Amino acid sequence: MSGSPGGVQRDDEPEVFPLRAESRSGRRRLERSGTGGDAQVIALPGAAPPAPAPPGMALLRQRRRELREHIAEGKLDAVRRQHSLGKLTARERLALLLDEDSFVELEPYRRHRATNQGLAGNRPYTDGVVTGSGTIDGRRVFVYAQDFTLFGGSLGEAHAAKIHKVLDLAVATGAPVIGLNDSGGARIQEGVLALNGYGGIFRRQVEASGVVPQISVVLGPCAGGAAYSPALADFTFMVRDTARMYLTGPDVVEAVTGRHVSHEELGGADVHGTHSGVATVVHDDEEDCLADVRYLISLLPSNYLEPPPATAPTGAAGDHRPRLAEIVPASPNQPYDMREVLAEIADAEEFFELHEGWARNVLCALARIDGRVVGLVGNQPAVFAGVLDGPAAQKAARFVRFCDAFGIPLVSLVDVPGFLPGVDQERGGIIRQGAQLLHAYCEATVPRIQVILRKAYGGAYIVMDSRSIGCDLSLAWPTNEIAVMGAEGAVNVLHRRELAAADDPAELRARLVAEYTEEYLNPQYAAELGLVDDIIDPADTRAAIARGLAMLQDKRKPGPARKHGNLPI
Repeated sequence: MSGSPGGVQRDDEPEVFPLRAESRSGRRRLERSGTGGDAQVIALPGAAPPAPAPPGMALLRQRRRELREHIAEGKLDAVRRQHSLGKLTARERLALLLDEDSFVELEPYRRHRATNQGLAGNRPYTDGVVTGSGTIDGRRVFVYAQDFTLFGGSLGEAHAAKIHKVLDLAVATGAPVIGLNDSGGARIQEGVLALNGYGGIFRRQVEASGVVPQISVVLGPCAGGAAYSPALADFTFMVRDTARMYLTGPDVVEAVTGRHVSHEELGGADVHGTHSGVATVVHDDEEDCLADVRYLISLLPSNYLEPPPATAPTGAAGDHRPRLAEIVPASPNQPYDMREVLAEIADAEEFFELHEGWARNVLCALARIDGRVVGLVGNQPAVFAGVLDGPAAQKAARFVRFCDAFGIPLVSLVDVPGFLPGVDQERGGIIRQGAQLLHAYCEATVPRIQVILRKAYGGAYIVMDSRSIGCDLSLAWPTNEIAVMGAEGAVNVLHRRELAAADDPAELRARLVAEYTEEYLNPQYAAELGLVDDIIDPADTRAAIARGLAMLQDKRKPGPARKHGNLPI
């Protein structure tokens, strides 16, 4: 006990009382008042009146709940206008896209800080974009959905910052990112800050390329610089009649060119799904579109470090499909639909075709074979006899590069008579475009299987993943014809003078064609030279591919030491 010497308590010293034993323990017990309310403030005589008591927790929680409900409800008249246009709201779209009750919203209270052009008194929460994360079939994705009911979904500084955060989190966590686009473009009132926001989005998309899958869904206007975002994504979905995408609108086009054109004619879904190739998939309504996005996610890995999601094996390695021998005619000039071949090869006869309406002479699709996700590339003899032209080469090249970036094995189904000849093709850059496909295959390090069904002529044979450019397993049907060109063309070039001098050119040509076919186009010719690994029964194609994928599943091939190649774009 403290005190003066000798134990005498001094008058000016505070008296110190010993603590009871129970007070010295680490445990403390707080005595609660019976009411459980806030502490009572006692006014002292002569003091100023006390400040109003702060709101209690119950009131704060109620205010928070009411504000969140108000934010989620939106402006009812704007929501009605959105529905009258045949469009869902941003939150309705997210409800269709994501698993029930899985959405976690980010920054719902974000508002812009602009003061120009009357914006100071118009600062709605969310700033016209709903952002966050959720799951699709239990797998994590990050999402943003532009809200056309607020500022027409236009992009300003705060709007862009929310999208930046979603993109950053998607890369940091290794999860796919899905953007639902419905925007009038840059918010003019915010000037260069809006343009800076777009630049930040584009930079992040490029940095995320090949790291996580990026899916863009255009469900309304997407004009001006905003159109670059879907173009940078791995997959772009569009909905007919409501989606439109262009750099310059109809008014500008008419002012500059004098041509009157509608929004749909200039940048509608069918324009980009058929002519430009910007749209990967086109749908008639939003519900089907978003359902397809969910299905696509089921075929993609979450990031480049994870394998594609596999399902249970289906016993494909022992599967016998005799219908394959019936689908493909033995005659090299008779057309057929390569989609039927894809269906026979894929599990459950199901595949997801990309760019169905654009460059239809080549097919690109995702499917599963024996539970493994694969990328299928096939020439389409039903369209232009399956020749390769510029758009077809670009379409296949981009798909090959995507599959290689995300570890998806490639299966190439070859039936190609060559590249499309013509002045327009040469002037249009078919050499450069064909080189893009060649470059894409040559740099691909994923397992690669080639199946030659019938024709494989000239440079088109090489760029369709031939043994010479690095395919791991080359298989051929008994109908394969691998040569510089077809027998008719070869005879016309090699024997032009003989045919001109012959008494019966038709008879001579027929004999020479038969001889050339027997010597150079017989099914065993390439196999004898080691350029084909095996000649298989068409009915065993699915089984042979499944066995090949199993054999190659542990393939590891590091790329050369360099910063990056120079794609001939």
